[in-house]
Amino acid sequence: MSVGAGGGEEGAVNPEMNTTPLIDVMLVLLVMLIITIPVQTHAVKLDMPAGVPPPQENTVEPEVVTIEVDFDGTVIWNGQALSSTAELEQQIMNAAAKSPQPEVHLWANKLVKYKSVATVLASAQRLGLTKIGMIGGEQFMD
Repeated sequence: MSVGAGGGEEGAVNPEMNTTPLIDVMLVLLVMLIITIPVQTHAVKLDMPAGVPPPQENTVEPEVVTIEVDFDGTVIWNGQALSSTAELEQQIMNAAAKSPQPEVHLWANKLVKYKSVATVLASAQRLGLTKIGMIGGEQFMD
């Protein structure tokens, strides 16, 4: 009487490959690769000048122009309300023609529609103003 699986020879070779040693070797190689790779540093190397910079001879403070856009879309140029977009564009052209150009500080009310602020910014860019900064962002920190 024979005990075991039937239908084959007792000494038959299993045709499947044993992959356990192959996986072990691959894991060892992976660990060795990770250990030997140098740590990547994400830094930008700059050659900075040494010493004290030379003093600037022309230290003229730039003129500052304040443009406010009120909650209803009214544009205020240095404290004076402008009645139309044409008047705003004339003021911008005058400021852009100055040398050096004045710094423009744009303050927008928290309740103003985006379209009103975008109109002022687009006009300033189109007419050549380059020094524009948004101020008053602390009102949006609620």
